[in-house]
Amino acid sequence: MTHLVDKAGLKVDGFLASFIDDRALPGSGLSTDTFWDGFAKIYQQFTGPNRALLHTRDKLQSEINAWHSANPGPVHQAAYQSFLSDIGYIRPEPAPFTVSSSNVDDEVAKLAGPQLVVPATNARFVLNAANARWGSLYDALYGTDVVPGVPAARGYDAARGAAVIARAKAFLDDAFSLEEGRWADARGFQIIDGQLSIADANGLSDAKAFVGYRGPPRNPTAILLRHHGLHVELVIDRTHAIGKDDPAGIADVVLEAALSTIIDFEDSVAVVDGEDKTKAYENWLGLMKGDLTATFDKGERAMTRRLAEDRRYTAAGGGELMLPGRSLLFARNVGHLMTTPAILLPDGSEGFEGILDGVVTSLIALHDLRRTGATINSRAGSIYIVKPKMHGPDEAGFTHQLFDAIEKLFGLPQSTIKIGLMDEERRTSANLAACIAALKTRLVFINTGFLDRTGDEIHTSMRAGAMVPKGQIRHSAWIKAYEDRNVQIGLASGLSGRAQIGKGMWAAPDRMADMLDQKISHPMSGANTAWVPSPTAATLHAVHYHKVDVFARQAERKAEPVAPLETLLTIPLAGSRNWSAQEITDELDNNVQGILGYVVRWIDQGVGCSKVPDIHDVGLMEDRATLRISSQHIANWLLHGVVTAAEVDAAFARMAAKVDAQNRNDPVYQPMSGRETTSLAWQAARALVFEGVEQPNGYTEPLLHGFRARAKTQQAS
Repeated sequence: MTHLVDKAGLKVDGFLASFIDDRALPGSGLSTDTFWDGFAKIYQQFTGPNRALLHTRDKLQSEINAWHSANPGPVHQAAYQSFLSDIGYIRPEPAPFTVSSSNVDDEVAKLAGPQLVVPATNARFVLNAANARWGSLYDALYGTDVVPGVPAARGYDAARGAAVIARAKAFLDDAFSLEEGRWADARGFQIIDGQLSIADANGLSDAKAFVGYRGPPRNPTAILLRHHGLHVELVIDRTHAIGKDDPAGIADVVLEAALSTIIDFEDSVAVVDGEDKTKAYENWLGLMKGDLTATFDKGERAMTRRLAEDRRYTAAGGGELMLPGRSLLFARNVGHLMTTPAILLPDGSEGFEGILDGVVTSLIALHDLRRTGATINSRAGSIYIVKPKMHGPDEAGFTHQLFDAIEKLFGLPQSTIKIGLMDEERRTSANLAACIAALKTRLVFINTGFLDRTGDEIHTSMRAGAMVPKGQIRHSAWIKAYEDRNVQIGLASGLSGRAQIGKGMWAAPDRMADMLDQKISHPMSGANTAWVPSPTAATLHAVHYHKVDVFARQAERKAEPVAPLETLLTIPLAGSRNWSAQEITDELDNNVQGILGYVVRWIDQGVGCSKVPDIHDVGLMEDRATLRISSQHIANWLLHGVVTAAEVDAAFARMAAKVDAQNRNDPVYQPMSGRETTSLAWQAARALVFEGVEQPNGYTEPLLHGFRARAKTQQAS
């Protein structure tokens, strides 16, 4: 039983209350009484409006369900859009405006580069991501499939190494061309009168690309270059195993990679109570104070990881040049839906988790603003929070008001707390300009989320008819309109040079060759950031931002008309098509295997995001968003009679056996086959499908949280 303590009329989980009192508040500038009194008033002020917003979601969904029931068959788009406008689902477009966010760090406003997302609950992963601001291109190429083949089993594979070096120097040829020859011809470096001199190459075609160095000018140990705002460091060491054989002594090529990282308290974590929340908040505090460490075994020795220091150079023109050693960190809070047992209100009900996250992650970030720790996150003096799963401009406006109240509690100037808007719900993408307008003084980020957006597409239109197979949804008409509108509306709202326009995740961390081939489409679209699944992927994706001048692309795209709303709202219905029995079986197996593979780790082990083998045994990064699509898709086919309950249950039986086999080498894994009456993971996965129509907006959190809480209770006893 959770121990609760009284705090200004709130009943607060004992773990959480002690963490706030003993660790988060000291050094923040707030007294204990001031904080808890203010926190209680924020709950008093915002609980009612939060509940009202959720009621509006339910009301709109009920009206949409009724409309589709009354208007079966093909959707007549004009009548459909008129109906959506009448019920307030579609809102009037705002007058032209420009966002006015101020004190925004360059990583967000003026640079283009990769972005990582990492679960807040894993200190080692968090530190890896924060330190992924810089990454070795040699390592990224050597250890992935970008260079064909695999390294030799033992020691250094010289042939592979030569291919890596050739590939890296070809990158240098593209980004930093030489006056004479190619980088493979370079024989050494000197700094003469503030200019880079390269033996057998004369110098850089663009002399301004040389910005700094380390070591003595006549024998530098590092050369710092800059292109499209991103830095590249050449490590010079003729005693190094690689550098000794390199004509120029280059031992490594280090790229500025993950400019920003989202520390995720939402989709990629399994956090269901005060104890879980506290562990996540502890890691965020360690990041904001700069003292987070993680000790782990690597091979036969223990290693301790900590935050990287800033990088120091001698500037090309003299004096010191210092560059950030770490990604700029955002905290992704949860959305408006979920409540948490970590906070009980005076009426005994659970407090909204999004309010808790907003207050506590901001409280912790005060340590960065007050400069109480060893490192600095925001040099511009801002707090960065990503807010997901908001439905429309009223919910965006609610968050703006909540952040206003938090700023007043902490004595911060208005709009110190910046917001990243996830454009991942249908009502938000249909009203994106109005949502941005509601947040225009603090907006620093808009990002498409294909996975959640598709889940909401299915749920919103659940009663319109059977959807096309899940794989075909990626080719539906609304997808391109969605991605185009996010860039076009963002540019029209003045985000270029002020905020990030983002794109979604590359989900296959072992398929880096494919990523390098395909993900260049994101900067080509005019997005100045996109999500990657690992530090290695960030280093490789950084190459794309040297190939593409994103801000030039934004200038080109700014003249485009906005993709039509009619296309965005075109529902991906299958119509009267009849699928073969094999097609149905394949679709069910694919969806069910993905559901079980993810849910079994979430419920039994509390793992919110991991590389989960798909039905073809390809490891994919999975989180709740992928789960939402798969469960909603089967629920839709069940509702419209494409599949029967018996067929779905048969797929669960087949795929439970497959997932068990895929996890047979995991010593803590609990099999599901043959344990259907006792496996909470199996029961949760099945409930997500068979109760999918009734879940609020098709979200998976209510069921997952309930089953995970039961599993924790069983494991504790």
